[in-house]
Amino acid sequence: MDTENIVFQSEDVNQNKVYGILSYLGILFLIPLLAAKESLYARFHTNQGLVLFLAEMILAIAGRIISWILGTLINVVTLGLLGWVIPTIINLIVVVISLIFVILGIVNACSGEPKKLPIIGSITLIK
Repeated sequence: MDTENIVFQSEDVNQNKVYGILSYLGILFLIPLLAAKESLYARFHTNQGLVLFLAEMILAIAGRIISWILGTLINVVTLGLLGWVIPTIINLIVVVISLIFVILGIVNACSGEPKKLPIIGSITLIK
């Protein structure tokens, strides 16, 4: 989706701003996907929210796998004393990164302009 050619109608933005915000709140991206199919504004933010949701799931799974591996190795080396530290730090990093992207998405949705999320925003799953 090329944002240089997208111009949202102010009426579309005003009527669907709540849907734009909901798009970034995890599985709630399904609400605008189903309820605001005709809105260019809602579809744009629903796509961004879906991509963010999938990226969060991938990060969470990868973080858990890495945490488990490192935690197990550290438990073996330190006899179980520090095995919880690395998994906790990795999971915290995943949560903070996700939260930053959610906040960016909500700010973008409130602005009424077609701003993509950094890194993952150029992926288009919903046209």
